[in-house]
Amino acid sequence: MKKITLKIGTAVFMVLLLVSLQASRVYAQTLISGTVTDADTKETLVGVNILVKGKVIGTISDLSGNYSLSVNQEPPFTLVFSMVGYNAQEIEITGGQSNLDVQLMETAIMGQEVVVSASRMEESVLQSPVSVEKMDIIAIRDAPQASFYDAINNMKGVEMSTQSLLFKSFNTRGFNANGNVRTVQLIDGMDNQAPGLNFSVGNIVGISELDLESVELLPGASSALYGPNAINGILLMNSKSPFQYQGLSASVKTGIMSEENRTSPTTGFYNFSARYAKAISDKVAFKINMEYLTADDWQANDFRDQSLLNGSSIETGTPENNPAYNGVNIYGDETNVNMLSVAQSMVQAGALPSAALGLIPNTAVSRTGYRESDLADYNTKSIKLNAALHWKLNDNIEAILQGNLGFGTTVYTGADRYSLKDFQMGQYKAELRASNWYLRAYTTQERSGDAFAVGTAAQGINEAWKASTQWFPEYVGAYATAVGQGADSNTAHGLARQFADQGRFMPGTSEFNNALKDVTSRPIPGNENGVGARFVDRSNLYHFEGSYNLSEQIKFAEFVVGANYRIYQLNSNGTIFALDDDGDEFNINEYGGYIQGSKKLFNDKFKLTASARYDKNENFAGQWSPRISGVFTEGNHNFRASYQTGFRIPTNQDQYIDLNTPQARLIGGLPFFRNRYNLNANPGYTLAGVTNYGGAVSADTQPDSPVYQQSIQEATNIAIAQATQYVTEQVQAGNIPPSEAPAAIAELAPTLVPEIAAQLVPVNAAAANLDQLQPYEMREFKPERVKSFEVGYKGIWGDKLLVDAYAYFNRFENFNGSQVLIQDASDAGLQGPNPLTGLNLIGVGPGGRNVFSMPVNRTETIKSWGWAASLDYKLPKGYTIGGNVSYNTLSNLDELAETGFQPSFNTPEYRYVLNFANREVIDNLGFALAYRWQGEFAWQSSFVAPAVSSQQLSVIPAFGTLDAQVSYKLKSIKSILKVGASNLFGSGYTQAWGNPTVGTMYFVSLTFDEFLN
Repeated sequence: MKKITLKIGTAVFMVLLLVSLQASRVYAQTLISGTVTDADTKETLVGVNILVKGKVIGTISDLSGNYSLSVNQEPPFTLVFSMVGYNAQEIEITGGQSNLDVQLMETAIMGQEVVVSASRMEESVLQSPVSVEKMDIIAIRDAPQASFYDAINNMKGVEMSTQSLLFKSFNTRGFNANGNVRTVQLIDGMDNQAPGLNFSVGNIVGISELDLESVELLPGASSALYGPNAINGILLMNSKSPFQYQGLSASVKTGIMSEENRTSPTTGFYNFSARYAKAISDKVAFKINMEYLTADDWQANDFRDQSLLNGSSIETGTPENNPAYNGVNIYGDETNVNMLSVAQSMVQAGALPSAALGLIPNTAVSRTGYRESDLADYNTKSIKLNAALHWKLNDNIEAILQGNLGFGTTVYTGADRYSLKDFQMGQYKAELRASNWYLRAYTTQERSGDAFAVGTAAQGINEAWKASTQWFPEYVGAYATAVGQGADSNTAHGLARQFADQGRFMPGTSEFNNALKDVTSRPIPGNENGVGARFVDRSNLYHFEGSYNLSEQIKFAEFVVGANYRIYQLNSNGTIFALDDDGDEFNINEYGGYIQGSKKLFNDKFKLTASARYDKNENFAGQWSPRISGVFTEGNHNFRASYQTGFRIPTNQDQYIDLNTPQARLIGGLPFFRNRYNLNANPGYTLAGVTNYGGAVSADTQPDSPVYQQSIQEATNIAIAQATQYVTEQVQAGNIPPSEAPAAIAELAPTLVPEIAAQLVPVNAAAANLDQLQPYEMREFKPERVKSFEVGYKGIWGDKLLVDAYAYFNRFENFNGSQVLIQDASDAGLQGPNPLTGLNLIGVGPGGRNVFSMPVNRTETIKSWGWAASLDYKLPKGYTIGGNVSYNTLSNLDELAETGFQPSFNTPEYRYVLNFANREVIDNLGFALAYRWQGEFAWQSSFVAPAVSSQQLSVIPAFGTLDAQVSYKLKSIKSILKVGASNLFGSGYTQAWGNPTVGTMYFVSLTFDEFLN
């Protein structure tokens, strides 16, 4: 690996050296200077970007509105003057011209933004061939949320999954998830995913808002240009150039987080950031950024019962009425066993008299758990550091060295809740770019710090205090004693738990804290000293890519070509990823390339664009991703249609994860896992199949069942035979007179029936229903694919109304979803289904069962469709009003339900956003309001208890939030004061199952900018 990386790094260095030599060529110089002012107010404008069109050379206007630019080229050439909120102006420079004063007009109509993401080339957002959303500097600054990342949720068709204050996952067009692997997030061209976790970690180690120039979002499939995994959307965040945005800026933000169900309902948060950029000359510039945030995080406090055992339900189950209680955000209570099974083992070991079996119900019982707030580190913090050096080798080429480093403590939701304590991630980039090409190399270095799995930690604390092999027998023995003394069932369960829990480590005590520290210091899954909850991840990503626009070489159409090579270096110390036969973790190699061509036709009113991309991962067959689109423009009206494909190579975790969680062992989908866990010889059974089978077995253990009646008769016959044999032996020994033998048999036989029946009934019930058990058929594991067709319109009506609408139709093949498999843990399973195997599968047999969750490709075709529309209208006196609405659904949900497949669509059908704002109601005073609403939906994921998920009981309720802010420009100190609140007047809401309850956030900020106009 190191040799491969060194070779590629050497090649990149040689390219840089050759370009540097080319940069030493001497050109004639032209000096242009002048002043830039506002055309209406005549005030000078500071920080205006002045660039030579088609070059990288440029400058900005200074604090007096003056500029001076030296160009290594003789006229004619064109200067482009641009600034957010103003119409860009292009001016051709001819010979003999040295002084140029420019007036910029404030933007009069909407939709003037330029985007690059849609086609990897600059184009008007109105004429983009696919849907694209953009936030510029002003939109970011005026957003009525505490951070720009929260404001992304107001974009059309976007939804968020909030796992903590800092860890949020965005999604578009269905299949939302925590730690979303179906979307890609780029920061200055660098994939912001954590290589081991394999998804973007929100903005915990991302970009500082002070350094953010723009955010561009492409909803839907984007693989044709951006490669694997951009199957649901891609988010591009671009930072400010130190040439174009110079000077010092700083921001102080503080406020209150309030939610009534937190351990401390109201707490403060504090945020400070600073940026400094300086052009040392017209060739060299640098910037440095830092941001620090600390807060007491939102808390996950859903205590509903998701066991669905013993007649419990989501809403009614409590620790008092359900001995197998399993709270959503209670951990350690996932460990449960069947009381009768424990009692039978105790009888065999001589720890319980056989007569007591008649007192023990066929009931599940779980250990006592701990709340998440007792375990997770809610002391959220984030430190972001960034530095970049920009060097213009000549007027055409710019070199960039950039480093982003982030540290943080937060919580996220996967198959477990994970406390990311002192998490660290660094991204380091070297890049060469010109107006028509770029070369980029970067690495992402992930370090998990002291992160640990919360649920596993709770289990470890319980086991450290008292092993389950001791706790459950104590519980069963105490229960039998209580019932034998006349207690009813509920009272007996309470007394049994009280007895078994004597001396339990309580939160806040030194015993509890020491046990937590001990468990979280050991890597998963633990060792001879006990359970381990800490996961270690030091995975790295190495990425190399380049792109070239062939416009100068090919004139009849515009062509862009590009390629990339990527290396994943997995390193989790065996806590997350599997080890190979040599005890090492795996490296994964990927490469890809694309070509795109576009041509304007019919008097430039129609633009046709076509592209194709090929990608190859070493573990899967190569993938082709074509895209074709057309845009017809008539005045300010643009009609578009596109057909594109996308694909998702199974993530590193999908390929190589091997992690034991409270719910199941998560394993990868590659073939060697099937061999490692013997799933070929000892097959697994689907959860739905086992659940149905278990229900049938349970029904046949009821007194009104023919199987039960037959079993009782069989048990009676066996009891009579055993009693007869015993009495006969006693008669022969002279202990019982022959004349009393019939009466002795009649007295003894009924006492034997309960014990025999207790063993016989479940076995007979299992045997009667074995035909319902069908082993899961293993198939080849492939990348997921989507074919997407989209039509849309974007246009401006009367210079005041911006309309944007689209409809899409998706068809997913080889859909990658999780499959829960139940395997008999005893050797009996190797011989195929039998009554003992059946009892093991439903958790009541002595052999036990293994529960696996693995990614598989579904044979069904998943069809989804949806639409979205937005209206933005400019009212008189600077007021704006607007909103957007989106709709997403599965069109063949009923068909999928018949197969028992859970597609985890995790998306409300309807969601909408309404906004109202004015940047300057009166001098320097502005405001913004945004109301967001979404409907209820069922959430399905590996975190949800299987029984709850299969019945789609994990409903996320509908909610609405109102966000508001008022801002005031303090021009005398070049600052903006902003006061606002998110979820104002609203109750707490949750965006995904098991995630924290988000309350109200009040904030005030003061932002200083040396170049503030």
